[in-house]
Amino acid sequence: MMLLTEEEIESSALLAEFQADTSEAGAIVSFSGLVRSFSNDTAVNGLYLQAYSPMTENNITDVINLARDRWPLCGVKVLHRIGLMKPRDEIVFVATASEHRRAAFESADFLMDFLKTKAIFWKKEFRSDGEHWIEPRPQDYEDNLRWDLVKN
Repeated sequence: MMLLTEEEIESSALLAEFQADTSEAGAIVSFSGLVRSFSNDTAVNGLYLQAYSPMTENNITDVINLARDRWPLCGVKVLHRIGLMKPRDEIVFVATASEHRRAAFESADFLMDFLKTKAIFWKKEFRSDGEHWIEPRPQDYEDNLRWDLVKN
C-alpha cells in the first residue's frame, strides 16, 4: 500500500478506483487537501514537505489500523504528497468507506486530524516574505483532542 508519493495526486481518479474497490459500501467520504495560496495574509509560492519514509509510513499505517479498530470500515485510502509543490496542488487524499455514513465521516475526520497534527512530516513554506518552517495551528491540536485515542 503506497502512502507517500512525490507524484501529483489526482483525487478524481483515486476516488473512482476507491469506489470500484468498495462496492459493498453504503457511504464513502473523501477529502482532498490543497496547498494554500496564502498563509497569514502572505502569498505562498511553494511548499516543501519532507518525510522519513519508513517511519512516516509506519506512523500513518498505525493510525489507519486505529481507525479500522474504532469504526466498521470496508475501505480506507490515504495518499500524502511529499516534495516540492506549488499552490493549489493536491497535498493529501483520504477516503473511507463504511456501510453507514457516520462511520465514514468520523473516520475520515479522525485520519485528517491525525495527519495534520501527529504524522511525521516537516513542512516549509516559500512565501513572498521568505522561507518558513510551519507547525500545526492551535486549532488543529484542539480538533485532535476529540479523539481520545490520539491525544497530545
